[in-house]
Amino acid sequence: MKIIRYISVLLLGCILISVGINFFFVSYHLLDGGIFGAGLIAHYIWRVPVGMTILIISIPIYIGAWFYYRPFFYHSLAGVLTSSFLIDLLAAFTPTTPILSPLPSAIVGGLMLGIGAGIMFLLDISTGGFDLLAQMISARTAWNVGILIVGFDLAVVVAGIPIVSFDEIILSTIAVIATGIATTMITAWGGGHTHNHLSL
Repeated sequence: MKIIRYISVLLLGCILISVGINFFFVSYHLLDGGIFGAGLIAHYIWRVPVGMTILIISIPIYIGAWFYYRPFFYHSLAGVLTSSFLIDLLAAFTPTTPILSPLPSAIVGGLMLGIGAGIMFLLDISTGGFDLLAQMISARTAWNVGILIVGFDLAVVVAGIPIVSFDEIILSTIAVIATGIATTMITAWGGGHTHNHLSL
């Protein structure tokens, strides 16, 4: 039953993230934070697949996890591979006409990413990238993983300022805040730090 629960949460979380990115963020040229935001920036500039970019950027973080936080390496491997695959798979179904207007798209997309990441964190599943980095920092500090992710997310949004409009930056910031709120609430509700029962 544990493996069924693990796979179900993994797929649900990654699908929520993939839909949020492709159906709500890309439609309005919005940025997410963290590793997904980095993938979106690369996509907007060079038209490269978001998922493929996520995998490439995650490599150095995974090298660090292999040497210093190996349990997190194993727990996040399925998350980064599945989310990257589904993001690029669902990109083919991105609607040509936006589903919602800009502000609701930013909020709904951000909440979907936050909920997707949050429910996976409850089972120690990470989507890699800066989420994995946040988990590693959280393992050594008293900081909530959701709060750490907000910090990384906002940093990436700032880095994306040169390629998006002012309105898109505002909407992207709202999306990042929505993501952080959803992730923080879910991880706090589920016991706060998901690393507590890992064997480090």
